Amino acid sequence: MPETMRAIRLAGPVAPNGLIVSDVPIPEVRPGWVRIRVMAFGVNESEVTSRQGESGPDFSFPRVLGIEAVGVVDAVGDGVDLAPGQKVATMMGGFGRSIDGSYAEYAVVDAANVIPFATDLPWGVVGALPEMLQTAHGSITTGLGLESGQTVLIHGGTSTVGLTAIAIAHHLGATVIATTRNPARAGLLISVGADHAVLDDDTLPDAINAIAPNGIDAALEFVGATSLPAALSVTRAGGTVCFVGALSGAWSIPDFDPFTIPTGVRLTSYAGEASDLSADALDQYLRAIEAGSLNVVIAGVLEGLEKVVDAHRDLEARHEPGKYVVVLTTA
Repeated sequence: MPETMRAIRLAGPVAPNGLIVSDVPIPEVRPGWVRIRVMAFGVNESEVTSRQGESGPDFSFPRVLGIEAVGVVDAVGDGVDLAPGQKVATMMGGFGRSIDGSYAEYAVVDAANVIPFATDLPWGVVGALPEMLQTAHGSITTGLGLESGQTVLIHGGTSTVGLTAIAIAHHLGATVIATTRNPARAGLLISVGADHAVLDDDTLPDAINAIAPNGIDAALEFVGATSLPAALSVTRAGGTVCFVGALSGAWSIPDFDPFTIPTGVRLTSYAGEASDLSADALDQYLRAIEAGSLNVVIAGVLEGLEKVVDAHRDLEARHEPGKYVVVLTTA
């Protein structure tokens, strides 16, 4: 076993061209933790924010970025029931924020945040899944309790998690209304499983009421907290609106009045944990992707740590919808 590995370790905020690969010590495994040989990882907007030095207090430099990874178990600490060579996914638990993340050949994580899986899907596909699948699955199941036959609004449908939520809700058997600000992206929403693609402008409530005159059963809010009143207004009594993210940057509503929530409509949120995506649930999604019944949108697959720079640039420029994935091996 070599003593060093290739990684992108940042001492402070940098521009994309500051994402430089260097040699750093391979992290030691400890009791209850797992060392993973990283095969692939998705690149996320939160990592762009961290690189820019604009993350919250749970993030600190120096840091290897990367909040998710897929790979194979390299070593385990005492008390861990995983075997070397097992394919695994990991995310959350401070990964890439308070502990070093996936922009490296090896990563050490708490076994509680590791999900074993088996699939022959390429690493470039599996690498796209952990964060967006966990968030979409958790918000639909834990956040909404969505059921087959119900109607759900995905507000922010062209985001990576939004696209995944559309696919999961469609696979579940729900009727899906998804939004986009770009009319040219309507076909993309339909292709991943939306039954209705609607333009996200001032006419959105009227468009939803025309589709579901008695109100929708559920809504996922990815755009921002200030959009919640519109989602609540088109939800039936007994229905649920779940706040998940703020693509617009609006994480709160100034001078919020709880009585603006319509009588009987439920408002909740989802932050979630890795454990919300069980190994069984992940396996079901992998089988569905293999069968072609669950569509995952991948913007690009890049090979090698040096390509993280390109992924960050493309993500900031928003060239393509979907997830950018960096693959460290094609084996």
